[in-house]
Amino acid sequence: MSDPVAEDRHASPRLLLVNGPNLNLLGTRQPEIYGRTTLADIERDALAFCVVCSPPVDLVCCQSNSEGELLDIIQREAPSVGAIVINPGALTHYSIALRDCLAAVDRPVVEVHLSNIHARESFRHTSVVAPVAVGQIAGLGPAGYAYALRFVVATYFPDVTLPA
Repeated sequence: MSDPVAEDRHASPRLLLVNGPNLNLLGTRQPEIYGRTTLADIERDALAFCVVCSPPVDLVCCQSNSEGELLDIIQREAPSVGAIVINPGALTHYSIALRDCLAAVDRPVVEVHLSNIHARESFRHTSVVAPVAVGQIAGLGPAGYAYALRFVVATYFPDVTLPA
């Protein structure tokens, strides 16, 4: 019997972009820290990048303020994606449940933060997600997402050609 998930993965590479609590407020929430770019802007740019890859990468974007909902989304989507790019928001610093979920789904994870969490308040310096991620991009604003996507596609989708 064939595996439809594996067949689908070969037909269209898929990538999961996850954004955690309060990231829906980007553009208006503390713009001196997070800038004026909205989550819709970030997702639009990410989709635009994925569409011009060859073959195009199917990008699944999600955001929730609910830890449990994020876990459900990751568990549901992980079997059909090749990698996960995540900005866990505040969950970065304390969600063992999120960390364990990411470890359990066994997909490459790149952690992204708009601000430099290591240069902010001391409680933000520790990421419980980092030990299960292949890397972390912090402090580069929205460009961090673009770098994460380019890295993930180049590294984990060998049959995909990146745009110039």
